[in-house]
Amino acid sequence: MNPVDLSFQLFPGGSLGEFNLTRELSTVLSHGKGSKIYDVFGKEFIDYSISWGSIILGHAHPAIIKAVKKQVVKGSSFSYVTEQALDLAKELNRAIPCAEKIRFAASGTEATFYAIRFARAFSRKTKVVKFEGAYHGAHDIGVTSLFPQSLLPFPKPEPTSAGISRQVQDEILIAPYNDLKTTQQLIEQNEDEIACVIMEPLQRCTPPVKGFLEGIRQITKEKKILLIFDEVVTGFRLAYGGAQEYYGVVPDIAAFGKAMGGGYPIGVVCGRADILDLCVESNLGKEGYVWFASTLAGNPVSVSASLATLKELRKPGAYERLHHLGRKLREKFRALFQKLEIPGQVLGDGPLCQVLFTEEPVTDYRAAFRADRQKGRRFALGLFEKGIFLNPMGTKMYLSLAHTEEDIQKLIDISRKVLKKI
Repeated sequence: MNPVDLSFQLFPGGSLGEFNLTRELSTVLSHGKGSKIYDVFGKEFIDYSISWGSIILGHAHPAIIKAVKKQVVKGSSFSYVTEQALDLAKELNRAIPCAEKIRFAASGTEATFYAIRFARAFSRKTKVVKFEGAYHGAHDIGVTSLFPQSLLPFPKPEPTSAGISRQVQDEILIAPYNDLKTTQQLIEQNEDEIACVIMEPLQRCTPPVKGFLEGIRQITKEKKILLIFDEVVTGFRLAYGGAQEYYGVVPDIAAFGKAMGGGYPIGVVCGRADILDLCVESNLGKEGYVWFASTLAGNPVSVSASLATLKELRKPGAYERLHHLGRKLREKFRALFQKLEIPGQVLGDGPLCQVLFTEEPVTDYRAAFRADRQKGRRFALGLFEKGIFLNPMGTKMYLSLAHTEEDIQKLIDISRKVLKKI
């Protein structure tokens, strides 16, 4: 049987999740190297998804291969502290401003889930403020108002997935990203019930406007509400110390994942010691005790891959290169839109880029929602057809250290052809 036909027979939609390709464009991958991936039919793609941002060094990086091979013969998981876990925790404590204490998780979803649990236990409150359009993992809070379609009045949530209980929805308050005034009013009206504010400092590809992060940090401190930064995307991507180093705003708790694993599954919850210490097992039976366990969290294979990744990212010029590539891509897209006289907005920061077909400046989800999403999908599918691998939902493009300016120019050249066609 054809591999694509088999994938549709076995997998819903013929994919492992959120790659909503047409059957004609769907494929089955074989391997990757650097910035390229290859399918079982021999087609080469330039990869601008890089495993949803996890492969920050590029596919099959020699340093990661070496580290994983060295560890895997010694054992893959012990569910206990290893010397590798200690080494990584020590480096995270040094690098991340808020990381007084650390707990490993198996994914970014686990990390954000536990971060919220810590906040609720510490504050002894239950409500969570989340920004419209933000993604915080696959748990119920993470997918509430992720892709809202009805655009309900704030702070009413809209579940993006079926299967979320009404009780969960009743405990989530939705705020507009980059609108400090509305968010402050929402917090002030509900401050006695709010456990935490969770946010992507750079929400998807939309940067914070001047003073927004600082304003959220100030009001959460004033109201004694915990601030959680979801740094699963921004961590070790915008800067070595994450968005909190890059933007200069330090949260109480932070969640990390994706890039720090170099392609291997990992998550991290870190933050103030008085909060993280709630999960110490000697607290069992006490009111504030937080149950925290994850079978594969901190496994030495993933940790070894992470240590190798971070060593590469500490090399001189790594972040200068990532930011240079991102700026170059965004500049070239803006110039292309201007030359073709196509209304468009190019968003992003660091090695991240998103293209939206709209004349309106985009600073929040609702402005992005008003863009021509059908044209955006035709554009993404056109790129995919011509050898650009990306998520056709069009949320963002990721760059890695393996990408080159030649890769970027090829993307722009193909984009020009696709835009003229659509």
